[in-house]
Amino acid sequence: MLCLKVPTDGAWIDAVLHDVDAVLVDHAHCEMKAASNALSLAARHPGSARLSLALTDLAREEIDHFQRVLATLDARGVALGPPTVDAYAAGLRRAVHGAPRDARLPPLVDRLLLGALIEARSCERFKLLAVAMQKAPENADLQALWTELFAAEARHYATFFDLAVLVADGNRAPVLARLDLLAEIEGLIVHAAGCTRGDAPRATMHG
Repeated sequence: MLCLKVPTDGAWIDAVLHDVDAVLVDHAHCEMKAASNALSLAARHPGSARLSLALTDLAREEIDHFQRVLATLDARGVALGPPTVDAYAAGLRRAVHGAPRDARLPPLVDRLLLGALIEARSCERFKLLAVAMQKAPENADLQALWTELFAAEARHYATFFDLAVLVADGNRAPVLARLDLLAEIEGLIVHAAGCTRGDAPRATMHG
């Protein structure tokens, strides 16, 4: 889906179906982190009004999603609790930071493409969740939420990619090539996690 090179293993869906509340908690934290990241990028790069407006719009939608998921948790009698480390996102940031740079592209392009990759992975998994909920009638109320979030993450992916092209002065070809390279790195991280994990995947968005 989108730019992804490696599909999510079916074992992840099995883990989520056995602990839906856990993935809701994790996703709430992911939404807050995504909002914080978008605001941080806007604050650090205020030179372009179009960039800042797009990022703050995205942050506003992420906060709305956080509130929606938090309300769902409250209705289910589940406390949010503290956030945990997202090993996938942290590993992806390290790998992207360590990848050879493309001198034609400003460093901000990588930050934006990293956001696009994370949104793409979330988009893929929300689609899997929406389909899986059709087979879990006890959680049928979540299907509409997952379907809505699937569409939102697809939009966010496109926003990050379009902003990367904007920052690259409209040079789409090198941005596409860079995204393809970083998607290969993301795929290696997802594949390695599946190969090296000694137990079942965790019921988290990027578990």
